[in-house]
Amino acid sequence: MIYRLGSQLQETDMEAVLQSGASAVCVVSERECQRTLEALDIHVELDIVLHEICFCKLESQQECLFGTFCVPRLLDVLGSRYRMACVITDRYVVLVDDSGFAARLIARIRAKKVHQADTRERFLYNFITEFISRDAELLESYERTLMEMEDAMARGNSDHIQSQLQPVRKQLLTLRSYYDQLSDMAKELEENEDRYFARKQLKYFGTAADRAERLKDRTSYLLEYAQQVRDAYQSLVDAKQNDNMKFLTIMSTIFFPLTLITGWYGMNFENMPELKTGYPVIILVSIVVVLFCLLLFKKKKIL
Repeated sequence: MIYRLGSQLQETDMEAVLQSGASAVCVVSERECQRTLEALDIHVELDIVLHEICFCKLESQQECLFGTFCVPRLLDVLGSRYRMACVITDRYVVLVDDSGFAARLIARIRAKKVHQADTRERFLYNFITEFISRDAELLESYERTLMEMEDAMARGNSDHIQSQLQPVRKQLLTLRSYYDQLSDMAKELEENEDRYFARKQLKYFGTAADRAERLKDRTSYLLEYAQQVRDAYQSLVDAKQNDNMKFLTIMSTIFFPLTLITGWYGMNFENMPELKTGYPVIILVSIVVVLFCLLLFKKKKIL
């Protein structure tokens, strides 16, 4: 798919673009990429292999800017990602994508935006910010999840907190790294070292960097919140363990005198006068010892 840059993105074809010399956005697959670049007379210094893309980054080449996007899926942050490459020259923006994600983003831009692609800078701004447009809602859902975990612990229902909290922390860490990469990428575009963009249009990249930075800050806050929930859960677990140890200590203390008594009279010496008539007395003494320990612990508020 090829779109002519303008206030509205208009579908066109390669022949019309080459004849008119107009600026355009091309969305191509990895298989069609090399042929399209040759038709537009663009030379990229490396092979474009989408499955090897792991980061959002931008690098300058002799004839163009080359960027990669590695975008987490909102419904499966830790799973597979949308991987795209981007080649930017003074006239063209070529997006390489096999997943259809770039085409869906452009369709959303055409449906929602009044000024879709007045310039390359405006298009890149719309494109980058479109795939983070729903991330604020995603982060809000993480916040609600953490609040529900905190409420569950307050009610004493903490059986599954650890298994639920660990994936949330991993997803937030993944998102924070992703927003950090986007912010750096937008800042590099704003720096405009190779003078590919008009100075007056650089504000768009600054705005995109600010949006990514705000999302990163929100994610960092949620990570701190998740750590607080984790610490609260650990404190709850420690308290339960302390209660268990306290119970075991009390039981051991109660039965220790009984163990001493049974050990003493279990020696079966021949000259012990209690061997024939002392059994009921030992039972009574044991009961008295247990009652005394219970009353003592109650008075000390241990029980």
